[in-house]
Amino acid sequence: MKENLSINLKNTSKFISFEEIAAFAQQSARHLDTLNAGTGSGNDFLGWLSLPDDILPQLDKIEKTASYLRSVSDTTVVIGIGGSYLGARAVIEALSHSFSPLLKSKHHEVIFAGQNICEDYMAELIEILDKRNYSIVVISKSGTTTEPAIAFRILKDHLEEKVGKPAAAGRIIAITDAKKGALRSLAKTNGYETFIIPDNIGGRYSVLTPVGLLPVAISGLDIRMIVKGARVMEELTRNNKNAASNPSLMYAATRNLILQSGKSIEIMVGFTPKLHYMLEWWKQLFGESEGKDGKGIFPASVDMTTDLHSLGQYIQDGQRILFETMISVKNPFKTLTIPKENDDSDQLNYLAGKRLSEVNHNAETGTSLAHNDGNVPIITINIPVLDEFYTGQMIFFFEMACAISGYILDVNPFDQPGVEAYKKNMFALLNKPGFEEAGKKLKERL
Repeated sequence: MKENLSINLKNTSKFISFEEIAAFAQQSARHLDTLNAGTGSGNDFLGWLSLPDDILPQLDKIEKTASYLRSVSDTTVVIGIGGSYLGARAVIEALSHSFSPLLKSKHHEVIFAGQNICEDYMAELIEILDKRNYSIVVISKSGTTTEPAIAFRILKDHLEEKVGKPAAAGRIIAITDAKKGALRSLAKTNGYETFIIPDNIGGRYSVLTPVGLLPVAISGLDIRMIVKGARVMEELTRNNKNAASNPSLMYAATRNLILQSGKSIEIMVGFTPKLHYMLEWWKQLFGESEGKDGKGIFPASVDMTTDLHSLGQYIQDGQRILFETMISVKNPFKTLTIPKENDDSDQLNYLAGKRLSEVNHNAETGTSLAHNDGNVPIITINIPVLDEFYTGQMIFFFEMACAISGYILDVNPFDQPGVEAYKKNMFALLNKPGFEEAGKKLKERL
């Protein structure tokens, strides 16, 4: 029987007792009923709850499309922003070879665009694509979100010039609304193959839809094992009101009790660079879900041991307003030992014969002890190995914990009203039709 993701709260005991956490988690189990019954705020965005089962009939089509794009091109540009970008990139970066583009074996490169409006980034991307045989996956519910819409307009024109309009249409996949929107209209007019973004799933909860799974499949990873891991975590968390055996409930309860003690910043920590974009996805998931109505825990992240030589000082000795959640990966895939040197000039022979993973785990343990001694509560999430199955578990674990945590805070964890503020100002400053009066007022302020 496979081991599952688990949560260790030993390094929170100086601040809150396990009994307090268990009691609060048990009290918070009522939010599972709210989620499953669809009676809470944001109840029109609960489609992610059943995704591990609902997505199964689409896996054949996703895999077939991925195989086709891999056969006709050596590169796929995935265009999207926020949840339409971070989930796929998080999974691909976590599970791929760290130096995939440099491998001599045949490799299909997945590149991302539309997550910024940087002119240099886009111009340099086109320089690369001039020499590549590429396809496009464009992800947008409306088709009018500024960043991906600009990127798609530029890259669509570039691809059409490169291979001709009919051939380009065969290399463009649109993931969008089922019936409406600019991208749906473009897809219909040009004959693009399409996948649907369900109306009842928000972007940051969409990793297990074609939004996340198609780019992941194109990269060559096993999406069926990702979904299998998510299904197991759904079984462990969705209807399990025994708080002590429900890791999502325990995590949500612990972080909110720590917040109540006055620590309002949560730092997510990974001890492998492969987790960097998983931490970025986590930041969006929790930041966009909880940061409203003047509430929420501020999500930050660090890459260890790298950041022990930068932010480590602040975590150890700065303002006591933060806590950490560490993702601890038990087993690496590769084996590499430290050699012995006769002269021992670098004084590392005490490590000779040890695996790098042993050194890394001891750095992780030493960090936990030091930060805990520095009055930082630490939640540890244990992952047996960073593979497709456990990445699927991690995705559903965090999504469920985030929904519960939002309800504990009494906010809607499925909307993002604050995201619109910058857009309105940007449209006004760019003289978008309908925003002329607002633009005049903003320019007076400037």
